[in-house]
Amino acid sequence: MRRRDLIAGLGSVAAWPLVVQAQLSAMPVIGFLSSQSADDEYKNVTVPFLQSLKESGYVEGQNVAVEYRYAENQYDRLPTLAADLVRRRIAVIVAVGTPAALAAKAATTTIPIVFQIGTDPVALGLGASLNRPGANVTGIAILSAELAPKRLQLLRELIPDAARFGVLANPEFPATQSIIADLLAAARTLGLQLVVVNARIDSDLETAFATFSQQHVGAVLVSDSPLYASRMEQLAALAARHALPAIFPWREFALAGGLVSYGSSLGYGMHLVGIYTGRILKGEKPLDLPVQQATKLELVINLKTAKSLGLTIPETLLATADEVIQ
Repeated sequence: MRRRDLIAGLGSVAAWPLVVQAQLSAMPVIGFLSSQSADDEYKNVTVPFLQSLKESGYVEGQNVAVEYRYAENQYDRLPTLAADLVRRRIAVIVAVGTPAALAAKAATTTIPIVFQIGTDPVALGLGASLNRPGANVTGIAILSAELAPKRLQLLRELIPDAARFGVLANPEFPATQSIIADLLAAARTLGLQLVVVNARIDSDLETAFATFSQQHVGAVLVSDSPLYASRMEQLAALAARHALPAIFPWREFALAGGLVSYGSSLGYGMHLVGIYTGRILKGEKPLDLPVQQATKLELVINLKTAKSLGLTIPETLLATADEVIQ
């Protein structure tokens, strides 16, 4: 049963017994703010968060409640959703992804915020420093956007005869401009040409991969974006359909059928977010919780996908891979 079906099946709170309503009102409430949708991120984001929260002593529906707000990949909805959570006087906001974190920070200076993002929070204005980010803001910064040049290098090793590579980028994502600048600098160093194609919404993805094929790129680098993280299977399928080797930023992409991923794991970051959320619910202040940098990086290669592409993975890459999917 999907989460939204389960919630719908519970009926309205007004119809519950008064004793249940009283119990709920006594529970601390977590506001969960995401730019994606419930179905898109339940397995990779929500489940590890709730499991970590449980390990911290908090079980949803027993001694803590969670108010979920999803922007369905429409970033302009996030300020309204964040403001709604603030009006409900929740105990802490969990903000998943850079757009959600920025919206939460703009909505309140008092309610604690725990974020997970894939880029530098100080550069984004989410905090003054990693050690003491701000009075009400802390979280987990997963090393991801900064890894784009390394991913390009890995693509070059994977397809050594190619001189032109495609980059799928979402201009609505706050870190995209710096990611592209870093990639262009790396391409000059490597003597490569980049074909950057923007994809802001679902309908852009098919067109983008058709463009890559028309431009005869040797492979595609999929950059960071919550939209892309919510479309892992679709992106892997598009790359396969157009016979394009592709590298992705999160481990979950390779598990979903992508050829190669280099970076961290969404689930790993959300596990850390759950730990911080539990500590705040127990009375600790965000000011005393430095931003954690999740630097656990993995190179994951999907040999099944490589075989379907007729691609032989260099032994040097296989030897350095942290995980090889057969």
